[in-house]
Amino acid sequence: MPLVPGVHYAEFNDIESVKKLISDKTAGVFIEPIQGEGGLYPADPEFMRELRALCDKHDALLITDEVQCGLGRTGALFAHELYDVTPDIMTLAKPLAGGLPIGAVLMSNKVASAITPGQHGTTFGGNPLVCAVANTVLNKIMDENFLANVQKRGKYLADGLEKLQQKFPDKVVDVRKPIGKGGLFIALECTKPVGPLIAYALSKQVLIISAGENTIRLCPPLVVDEKDIDQLLDVFEKAFEEDVL
Repeated sequence: MPLVPGVHYAEFNDIESVKKLISDKTAGVFIEPIQGEGGLYPADPEFMRELRALCDKHDALLITDEVQCGLGRTGALFAHELYDVTPDIMTLAKPLAGGLPIGAVLMSNKVASAITPGQHGTTFGGNPLVCAVANTVLNKIMDENFLANVQKRGKYLADGLEKLQQKFPDKVVDVRKPIGKGGLFIALECTKPVGPLIAYALSKQVLIISAGENTIRLCPPLVVDEKDIDQLLDVFEKAFEEDVL
């Protein structure tokens, strides 16, 4: 399929790049507050605020993709909340129904008023079972104690990874995490391709994935406990000691 025409790409975290592309003819600006597939790079707070202001100036919609970073993953219900920025449209999916297939598009009242019944149809949308599960998941995630625990576990994991970075500077380049109090969406950037590290971890009953050639993407279940995190950190430490990378 050909790409949608009229789409232009700006540099992430570079507001001047956006200014060169946006105009009064711009319909909307899409952004993933944390670049998941690109290696977990979070947006700068000032960039997000200026992006919101630019969209307002040119009457363009700000649309956030929170399929990966939304629904508690960053320690906040939605990642854009960390920036004190409100989008006009937001997309959600993956964790919304705890593993069952569902996607959602949330929008402001102004945007919603432009959509009338029948303009968009779907064969399986609104499945009663999946929506019931999604309601249960949302009720759980929206509990303040639940999100506080995500923040606590996220900080624990990030602190452990940063200690490994200090101990093995020849192996670890960077530990990237969401802004705020802590979240379970963290990148471990290494000095070499991480394929051997992924294979080593699998041999130790730990499943991890990459986000780019040299980066491990860590997005464990939001109910992960410290024992599981310690197991992961121990596998990393032993791998570095054994020069797996």
